[in-house]
Amino acid sequence: MKRIAVLTGGGDAPGLNAVIRAVVKTAIQDCSCEVLGIRDGVDGFLKPDGILPMDTAQVRGILPRGGTILGTANRGNPFAHRLVQGGEEVIIDQSDAVIRRIQDLKLDALVIAGGDGTLNIAQRFYRKGVPVVGIPKTIDNDIGGTDFSFGFDSAVNCAMEAIDRLHTTAESHHRVMVLELMGRHAGFIALHAGVSGGADVILIPEIPFRMEAVVQQIRMRQEKGSPFSILAVSEGATLQGSRPVYASLGDEINAPRLGGIGEMVNTALNNQYGIESRLIVLGHLQRGGSPTAFDRWLGTNFGSSAVHLAAAGRFGHMVSLHGSQIEAVSLEQALAVTKRVDPHSNAVRTARAMGIYFGDEVPA
Repeated sequence: MKRIAVLTGGGDAPGLNAVIRAVVKTAIQDCSCEVLGIRDGVDGFLKPDGILPMDTAQVRGILPRGGTILGTANRGNPFAHRLVQGGEEVIIDQSDAVIRRIQDLKLDALVIAGGDGTLNIAQRFYRKGVPVVGIPKTIDNDIGGTDFSFGFDSAVNCAMEAIDRLHTTAESHHRVMVLELMGRHAGFIALHAGVSGGADVILIPEIPFRMEAVVQQIRMRQEKGSPFSILAVSEGATLQGSRPVYASLGDEINAPRLGGIGEMVNTALNNQYGIESRLIVLGHLQRGGSPTAFDRWLGTNFGSSAVHLAAAGRFGHMVSLHGSQIEAVSLEQALAVTKRVDPHSNAVRTARAMGIYFGDEVPA
């Protein structure tokens, strides 16, 4: 390889700068290769200032930083690009323009770090002949083909710390605290943070709940001398027989945005069941801040391994973590099925054994 490029797409996540740093340093020091950074995701190929030559000096000191120095875009889909032409908004396919730019730059490989949406775009480019290597990035940990994606551990630690803090105020005021956490279709953040932080109820998309069961658990705790409860609620959690709650509907470019299940639960507790509760929506705090040691380690290993994968010509693949080993899996295989919490997994069994309820059954 003589020249490669790296870009970060989708939502930001702690550990992205570790990936960028590892790609740049490995390409230059191990492969004697020139590296270009693409600003703001794939959109950078379509901008006059979207290409940035990179060297080791530019990635010095970025390891502990959150976010991404290259910028990102979670609405940047070149296959459905929104433009204003003649005063009207139109949506066009600009993937060929991106490919021409890649060819003009004489790229031998394109390393793309992103979640399922970004990696789907990467796969479509690979099918059109672009030499793509993927890196899984999502705080939701819902990408198939890898045990963990970087960003997840940092998000879980942020959520766990929030639960720790809520315990003191909930106990002082004898209240229920409803903490809404991210997790569109997978409840890994709520499950891991809830168990680690000692939540009393965990509501996740994979286990639809009943309000009656949640209320019964809260009242049982009160009867047993625990006048407060902590509820860790994934934004994708649903009532039995209902659909997820959306803050906004999507369109041909933007995916629907979840949000509101925490408010629904909180309102029902206060108004319908007479239980005093407060709602906290952690939101984008879970995405920000310095990455944990594990996310720095994983991002670094992913970035370096992706360069070696490209050097070996294994395009159309994604780096992944299996056990303690960094391996390669095809993008097609990784994106085939969204990874979700197994309701019968050891993690869920452990939570139930600890007395944590998921709202799917009335406590005995």
